[in-house]
Amino acid sequence: MTGLIVGRFQPFHRGHLAVVTALRSAHPSQALVLAVGSAQESFTAENPFTAGERLEMIQLALEEAHVEGCQAIPVPDIHQHAQWAAYLRGLLPSFDVVYTNNPLTRVLFERDGLRVESPALVDRHRWQGTVVRQLMRDGGSWKDLVPPGVAGYLERIGGPERLRRISAPRD
Repeated sequence: MTGLIVGRFQPFHRGHLAVVTALRSAHPSQALVLAVGSAQESFTAENPFTAGERLEMIQLALEEAHVEGCQAIPVPDIHQHAQWAAYLRGLLPSFDVVYTNNPLTRVLFERDGLRVESPALVDRHRWQGTVVRQLMRDGGSWKDLVPPGVAGYLERIGGPERLRRISAPRD
């Protein structure tokens, strides 16, 4: 059996890791596919990191946490909600259940006849990409919101500086 988690992972934070870890613990024989959404987007305030960078963050975090049985795959947007679930079924390895707390994602997969479950979210007010990106951009304390390997990686690629530069007001 295989489960699917869809996210942009901008960046991959402790909340993402908590969900993946909980699902692997609850269903040890179940593989997980992490669909890295909006793979074509990068270098914007909402999507600052490339698909390749996000894949590296996920790999670092999972290796560091000793989580196995996961595969991350970049997924470009198609901007056609009615076809999106079928598009993912054709693009990704087969999956039996979709894990999401996103209402639109839930509706689209249920409409396509797939089982959808909502994983428990941990510390959602802090562990979310919007908060991490804002703190990085504003020079706040963000490193404790992502796994240590991800924090180091973001520093190495100049993530905070990138966010400040691409978010700066234009003349």
